[in-house]
Amino acid sequence: MKIWKRVMGALVVSLVVCVVCPVQVTATNINGRASTVFEWFDDPDENTATPIYQYLHFNATDIGDSGWNFRGYGRLADDLSDEVDVDSRLYFAYIEKRDLVDDLDFKLGRQFLSTVAGAILMDGLHLEYSGLGPVEIELFGGGDVSYYEGYNAEDLVFGVEIASNKLLKNLEVGLSYMQKWEDSDLSHELIGFDMEYDVPRLIQFYNETQYSWITDEVTYFLLGSKYYRSPNWSLTAEYLYSLPIFSANSIYSVFSVDEYEEASLEFLYTFSRDLRAFLRYQREFYESVSDADVFEAGIEKIRSDRFSGYLIGTYRLDDDGQDLAGVKARIAYRCTSNIETGIGAHVDVFERQIGFLGDQYNDDDETTSQRYWVDLTANITKSINLQAKLESVKSDLWDEYYRGRLRLNILF
Repeated sequence: MKIWKRVMGALVVSLVVCVVCPVQVTATNINGRASTVFEWFDDPDENTATPIYQYLHFNATDIGDSGWNFRGYGRLADDLSDEVDVDSRLYFAYIEKRDLVDDLDFKLGRQFLSTVAGAILMDGLHLEYSGLGPVEIELFGGGDVSYYEGYNAEDLVFGVEIASNKLLKNLEVGLSYMQKWEDSDLSHELIGFDMEYDVPRLIQFYNETQYSWITDEVTYFLLGSKYYRSPNWSLTAEYLYSLPIFSANSIYSVFSVDEYEEASLEFLYTFSRDLRAFLRYQREFYESVSDADVFEAGIEKIRSDRFSGYLIGTYRLDDDGQDLAGVKARIAYRCTSNIETGIGAHVDVFERQIGFLGDQYNDDDETTSQRYWVDLTANITKSINLQAKLESVKSDLWDEYYRGRLRLNILF
């Protein structure tokens, strides 16, 4: 049976849930969103792909007045033209309870965890305990979920994070540790440290550091400060260092990889609650190619009445002569209280689209240099809206192609 039938079945179930939810089970609050997404685009061989997705984001809180919650998000997927591979996903599905016992929060199932030591999607147990005075501790462990490799019961992850915002006034610190195992062999052993110190209404300092115990090297380092004494403007300075991490069991771990460094300075000015502008300078440091200077300036209008949009200019300069001047622009207009239209263009601006745990998840690199689009959002009711987008894309990998997308969202 085609998965299309299951997609339609899931949509029907979602509609039924929307109808039934007002008559909820006593003391259980049910809410979420069902989204049906239809796309079409040409692949590199100029064959038209027509993938369809059925997403369901489902929450059940305080089940039976017990304090237990369930949260889940996943999708069914198929290409009606059988031109590209699209997969069904389970992004997360877990049960949780705060104060399972005094000061102990409990979470079990598929869940996403992020620490400075690393980010992971796992099937397992997450405990958070806040009964140690000024210190909170998190413990987690279970199966490492890999969308690229498939799931293996011998792929495991374990970790701990200790954090506090009470050791010193206006100071937050955290120390994390993570182990990952592939086929029962240790593949990653990472230590993370993060710190944030805030002088109220003046300046903020922050740092994140990741260290690989196996390779004995710092793999990520971020140091920054933000001056914000005036409510109308702020100045942020950052230094970033990054080194790719490969599994100790991978052949790539024996090859040398390039470090990447970046220093940036950004000035942000707020004219009003719906209008702001920025200036940014960024120095990119490379090992194998020339360093680059990137200058950006932009202005953004947040919708407060009918108009919204942004205009950003970018100029990239390097000694290899690969200079690039580009622009990003979008303007949207609310025609009525229920309909908004928009038009946009990103020209000569390289953008790499890498989805993660969301609607734009892609297995393939979709680095683009030019993108033009029109879009429409129609609020049919307070709980149902329709989104449409048609775009022309120029990709270094796929040359030029067109993409259309229709999305029906049902809130319940």
